[in-house]
Amino acid sequence: MNDMIIGVDLAKSVFQLHGVFLAEGEVFRKKLTRTQFEKFLKDTAPCLIVMEACGSANFWARQLAEMGHEVRLIAPQYVRPFVKRQKNDAADAEALVIAARQPEMRYVEPKSREQQAQAVLFRSRERLVRQRTELVNALRATLFEFGFTLPQGPAAMKRAKELLDDPTVDLSDLVVTECRDMLCQLAEKTDRINKRSKEIKQLAEQTEALRRLTSMPGLGPITAFAIGAFAPAMTEFRRGRDFAAWLGLVPRQNSTGGKAHLGSVSKAGQSDIRRLLIIGAMSRLNWLGRKTIPDGGWIDRLMQRKPKMLVAIALANRMARQIWAMTTRGELYNEPAKAVAT
Repeated sequence: MNDMIIGVDLAKSVFQLHGVFLAEGEVFRKKLTRTQFEKFLKDTAPCLIVMEACGSANFWARQLAEMGHEVRLIAPQYVRPFVKRQKNDAADAEALVIAARQPEMRYVEPKSREQQAQAVLFRSRERLVRQRTELVNALRATLFEFGFTLPQGPAAMKRAKELLDDPTVDLSDLVVTECRDMLCQLAEKTDRINKRSKEIKQLAEQTEALRRLTSMPGLGPITAFAIGAFAPAMTEFRRGRDFAAWLGLVPRQNSTGGKAHLGSVSKAGQSDIRRLLIIGAMSRLNWLGRKTIPDGGWIDRLMQRKPKMLVAIALANRMARQIWAMTTRGELYNEPAKAVAT
């Protein structure tokens, strides 16, 4: 591998390249079409190629790795400080090279083809859930305009159907027809969601590492599947706290002068896994899940003096650390032993 670094500003049709020969200090800039881009890198000796972690970056990372190049992806927020004044494709490509030459730079691990396929399935289910929620709200709002109130959630659709089937209800035929059409769409969305949920559960059970994760209370197959689809290998993190920080479950710091100032959680990491972990933590804090919480444990003590959401985030942080430990050690979930007062 030669001593050249090439920064690539990715696009759909036109690719901007900025190359630097480290020994000679020579620089070249090229603007290539998609076909020219592939041919140029096939004819180029193996070198270091740097790209932003964007939509097509994982595909190109795999393609260029097969050509023998070393590929590194950098998060866009780490590249932005190195852009010189004017924002354009050439400046972005140059900033990538400058960022890659920083010894402390953090890189994003490229996703495999299987991970991207899993992400597509997960996003498809999430999109259907949002569409179903939109339909539920539209139906409730329509009936509310005519004086009928329904509780929140898909479960209230049964009451809506009973209301529309009532021959004595004071609604015009046009409104009844439109509401029944929304109910049909809701049934269709629910069937599709259930189908994808079943497929996600089956795929999670087929992978031993994901199957182990589901042994943790509050962590189901959908959360385990999201971890497999979006999280890098746990060996990329030195400790469990690093994984929790990657998820954005640690306090945001604003420290100076040796004084630590900690704020709310940073929310700077992977939002899907973070959201699912917090939902799973909340399920352990409700009236049914709380039965599994030992009296006098740290969760019980925290619940007595802190708001429920704060406790849920703290529990999600702990779950993230436990996920790292379970994955790196290949172990099932073990309930932490209760501390004994001395």
